[in-house]
Amino acid sequence: MVNERLQADAAMMMEALSEQMLGIAKIQRDRARLTATVTACDKRISVTVNADGILIETRFADDVSDLSYDEIAAAITEAVQAAAAQVGERGRRLMAPLRARKDRLPHLTELLEDMPDFRSVIPVPPPVSIAPPNSPERRYDDEDAGSGDAEPYGRRSMVRDHDE
Repeated sequence: MVNERLQADAAMMMEALSEQMLGIAKIQRDRARLTATVTACDKRISVTVNADGILIETRFADDVSDLSYDEIAAAITEAVQAAAAQVGERGRRLMAPLRARKDRLPHLTELLEDMPDFRSVIPVPPPVSIAPPNSPERRYDDEDAGSGDAEPYGRRSMVRDHDE
């Protein structure tokens, strides 16, 4: 009888996990299709970014030459940042139901007695600056960066230990 209950519980958990994975796959597909377009300078400049906030299209109206190069550059920068913010918010809204579902699940500390709460020691990443290079906002206090003679690793994947 106990074995049957365990089997039923395991089957229910596997079904819930399968549903969760299908939901995650759908959200990932929907997110990958997101774009955002922002116009600037009375619609003389139009930029579109993808779901990662990467610029994928720039269009100029016929009268864009009325603007200076500095005005065009500043408008493009501002428009890309606004479009990236829009697409980021849309992505967060797509993920909201998944996060809500996750928040309803019990935490490991609730299931296993004396289990430390690892969530409390996970470092929170600092906000990423949108300031231009060499601006005062980009001057960081590197005192806690460690040894200055360490070799940089270059670009690393957030998922894998070694990039190919």
